[in-house]
Amino acid sequence: MNYRTLGKTELQISEISLGTWQVGGKWGSRFDSGNAEEIINSAIDQGVNFIDTADVYEGGLSEKAVGKVVNSRSEEVYIATKCGRQLQPHTSEEYQPEVLRKFLEASLKNIGVERLDLIQLHCPPTEVYYRPEIFALFDDLVKEGKIRNYGVSVEKVEEGLKAIEYPGVSTVQIIFNMFRQRPSELFFKEAKAKNIGVIARVPLASGLLTGKFDKNSTFDKEDHRNFNINGEAFDKGETFAGIDYNKGLEAVDELKKVFDQDENLVHKALQWILSFEEVSCVIPGASKIGQVNANLEVLNAKPLSTEEINKVNTIYEQYIKEDVHHLW
Repeated sequence: MNYRTLGKTELQISEISLGTWQVGGKWGSRFDSGNAEEIINSAIDQGVNFIDTADVYEGGLSEKAVGKVVNSRSEEVYIATKCGRQLQPHTSEEYQPEVLRKFLEASLKNIGVERLDLIQLHCPPTEVYYRPEIFALFDDLVKEGKIRNYGVSVEKVEEGLKAIEYPGVSTVQIIFNMFRQRPSELFFKEAKAKNIGVIARVPLASGLLTGKFDKNSTFDKEDHRNFNINGEAFDKGETFAGIDYNKGLEAVDELKKVFDQDENLVHKALQWILSFEEVSCVIPGASKIGQVNANLEVLNAKPLSTEEINKVNTIYEQYIKEDVHHLW
């Protein structure tokens, strides 16, 4: 495993880490705590020391599974969780310091710790980034010893840029992959200047960049890849990175032509992200151990060449950029 510094937190974290949105069960299926624990243990066994979860993942069951495993291990494993998405309606007005504090206290209990390594605002409405009292709360929680660091998970580059104006913000979690390249422009430059840890999420565009889907692929009715195609439930950029599914398939077909037949597109997608030094880690998810293993095999994959990177970027320009670049 290779390790990178998570910005000004100074934590040394695994460049391939673990996201737990769907851990312990495929999107749309029932959560299996035993499966979740096996996945997390397997990841740690292979050197993963940074795990991202959230209080809304399976109603807190994901946090509990992560905490149970990490607390049983001798290795130092850092846990990042998120708060805010429980709010209904999910509006700026509902974001109040006392409410967020209660969410944090619940996460501490779920995970079974007295201090969180990292708490992140969970894709709040844009207006929240313009409310200093929200960020002041987390400054207070640091002073109280309840959190070690805090950051944000954002939908848009503009939100990330606003968030890092607050000196206490240490990390930004943002969608970044072969089909969502805009963060590599101004945001990465500013993040590097301010020593912000960058956590790349949705690295495989909800599975699109695995290369395993086609026009006949179907998804469970409770799977966001079925019910959130047009943003019916939350920001559509979370589903297939906001890309039209059929156009995405065409772009994936072109990507496959760039690499040798025996090369795993998952590995290439993760390598592309990690080719940016500003990225602290990438957090692919897993619903079974085999997916954890497949993600981590990237560490032994043949490096991307400059020519391959250029071809990937050309495909983005030709197939994807016009539809998504200006939106997020």
